[in-house]
Amino acid sequence: MKFYTLIIAFLLSSTYGSSQQVLGTWYGQLSLQGFKLNLVFHIAKDGEIFSSTLDSPDQRAFGIKTSKTIIHDTKIFIEILNLGAEFNGEYNNELISGIFQQNGQTFPLILSKDSTVIQTKQKNQEPKKPYPYREIDVTFPNKDAGISLSGTLTLPEKTGKYSAVILITGSGAQDRNEEILGHKPFLIIADYLTRNGIAVLRFDDRGFGKSTGSFANATTFDFAKDVESAFAFLSKQKEIDKKKIGLIGHSEGGLIAPIVASKNKKIDFIVLLAAPALRGDKLLLLQQEMIAKSMGEDENEIKKMLAINQKVFAEILNLTKENKSEIEKKVTEIIQYSMDNDTAFSLPHNVTKSKFIESQLRQLFNPWIVAFIKYDPLPALQKVKCPVLALNGTEDLQVPAGVNLDLIKKSLNEAGNLNVKTKSFEKMNHLFQECNKCTLEEYGELNQSFSPLVLEEISTWIKSVLYKK
Repeated sequence: MKFYTLIIAFLLSSTYGSSQQVLGTWYGQLSLQGFKLNLVFHIAKDGEIFSSTLDSPDQRAFGIKTSKTIIHDTKIFIEILNLGAEFNGEYNNELISGIFQQNGQTFPLILSKDSTVIQTKQKNQEPKKPYPYREIDVTFPNKDAGISLSGTLTLPEKTGKYSAVILITGSGAQDRNEEILGHKPFLIIADYLTRNGIAVLRFDDRGFGKSTGSFANATTFDFAKDVESAFAFLSKQKEIDKKKIGLIGHSEGGLIAPIVASKNKKIDFIVLLAAPALRGDKLLLLQQEMIAKSMGEDENEIKKMLAINQKVFAEILNLTKENKSEIEKKVTEIIQYSMDNDTAFSLPHNVTKSKFIESQLRQLFNPWIVAFIKYDPLPALQKVKCPVLALNGTEDLQVPAGVNLDLIKKSLNEAGNLNVKTKSFEKMNHLFQECNKCTLEEYGELNQSFSPLVLEEISTWIKSVLYKK
């Protein structure tokens, strides 16, 4: 049996004689429920002190500082605290074999000094410089959080004041282009809208790219505060018409946009791209079922997995500060019982049952996960009074189109907001790529990063809203 809770050893700090063998650059690939993510570690030594940095080429993130690098005998431990990640590995026969964990998710990872083990395909949909518009690097503060956020503001070439949008990334540490597997969907959206006369602000998530702060313990509500700071910054720019600023949120960004718009009546419109409308626990169960089926998992195993996770999520829904130890104990018992009573259960190499349970608890009780499981998007949606466009792909495995689009429209309409348009696009996935197999694995294989049909829909709708003003 496999656990799908979500889509991330005691070592001494002494050195050993052959430690020079682990110095240098190491390449590897993570298999993330159907697709590959390339990672590159650079390990160095200054005197008796080891250090390292991490690259994620598919996300164009380079030189990520690690918080701890420990090497003892043949064992290697690297911690990237800001990303909630760590790598435990062992050097043997010119390879480093181990486990990569991020926010409790556990993935086998083998590193090699052979750079050909990673592959990054060049996508041809990216716009080429020089652009026919202005592109400005900007930095703005979230004063309450004590952090600075870095991004890019694109402005049409002609003089005057422009309508504008703020792009809001999905879950996971994302840069301003929301880059994944060589795709840069936010760059493409920003380019298209700016060419059509709409200014665009996009920015790196806190603790990622050039933005400061910590990503590891931030929740959806923290990211909403960052968007509020982006709005405050954008509305003060002389080139921007502050009465015509909207939000475009993708995936988790589609949760954040209504949170911000429900509180700020100055938001002129919102566009929701693959936005969840189900409460977090229900969405995750549906997501897990669809992904498992797309990967060809056995139906009986899927039912077992869903039954276990449903019990776990039910406990987390009741979590409070006062009963955390009690809920952790109950969740531990659920996982332990499931492991002990399933002969098909297997663990990754070098991971014990206790370490597995520990990693699951870290993931499940991570602040972001707890907040996501508990969060019901509908109350915030019902407070949104501005025009709303909600789009989905029919083949979306992460935020299924039918149930979520229907709930968004019903919720808004029942609250009195009739200026709502929903639309699903045939044969498109969660990234709004026109897909063939429509699996997660295909994300990186497809050359298209974002469908032109969806770009046109977004631009046309925004202009129709602005024209009616």
